[in-house]
Amino acid sequence: MPDMHPLAGIYAAAVTPLKSDYRIDFESLPSLLSFFAANGCHGALLFGTTGEGPSFSPGEREAMLRSARAFRQQLPGFRLLAGTGTPSLTETIELTKLAFDLGYDGVVVLPPYYYRKATDEGLFHWFSEVIKKAVPTDQYLLGYHFPGVAGIGFSLELLSRLKDAFPVQFAGIKDSSHDEGFAVQLGNRFGGDLAVFNGTDSHFHLALKNHAQGAITAPANLISQGLRAIWDQFVQGGDPASMQKKVAEQRHLLEKYMPFPPSLKALMNKLYDLPRWVVKPPLEEFSPESLEKAAEEFVAIG
Repeated sequence: MPDMHPLAGIYAAAVTPLKSDYRIDFESLPSLLSFFAANGCHGALLFGTTGEGPSFSPGEREAMLRSARAFRQQLPGFRLLAGTGTPSLTETIELTKLAFDLGYDGVVVLPPYYYRKATDEGLFHWFSEVIKKAVPTDQYLLGYHFPGVAGIGFSLELLSRLKDAFPVQFAGIKDSSHDEGFAVQLGNRFGGDLAVFNGTDSHFHLALKNHAQGAITAPANLISQGLRAIWDQFVQGGDPASMQKKVAEQRHLLEKYMPFPPSLKALMNKLYDLPRWVVKPPLEEFSPESLEKAAEEFVAIG
């Protein structure tokens, strides 16, 4: 893969470690980040959808971003991305500026998801304000394309306009549309000029063949070794088809136990002996019965 973006690679859309009273478990954050690094991740995204980002106040986000930044010094080369998008333009600017002030490698920004009928013109103006006021000229913002959850996403025309206006700062998108056709369209329209990070493990290889620069996914909390193997084989000119088949099976299994935060936290505890973190309401805890079944099925895939 020639001309890889500086952010290129595999990222876990990290769960947020929480104690039983819903406070962030700062003490176990090093174990979580070390787990990702040891299992092939180039980095982690904090406070994405899987990290229950919208459930946390700006103060809570700041405290965890600072804590993760402090520990990252013990993981040379490990990158940190921050999810900073909110429906509030002011809050998004402040969180984005904070992430870069703390030395984060990039931010992933949802469009203002409360406003589901926003036009491309309105979204262009909104992102322009964020970039001009919060993103240094040599740093990177990824738009977060997740219309199935956010209710609003990025058209090809909007992406093109933002990339033309901010060729460095608007680096690309995290594509969680789960739309194979859109992945192909992105490749055809932008080639490698737009840094696309695939959010759907089951068609990661397809995305790479269409110029994607890596993956940022929820299942990477559990299956980052497989994603890294696909990445390494593709970069080296090999054929990752067999590993992609296994990763797709794992993804499809995990999709039976949605939403991801409760099931991933429970499985990470059971399979890898990480602490048993809870989720914030309105999410509900994974039932013991579902956990036993999911763990058995996951292990059976190999």
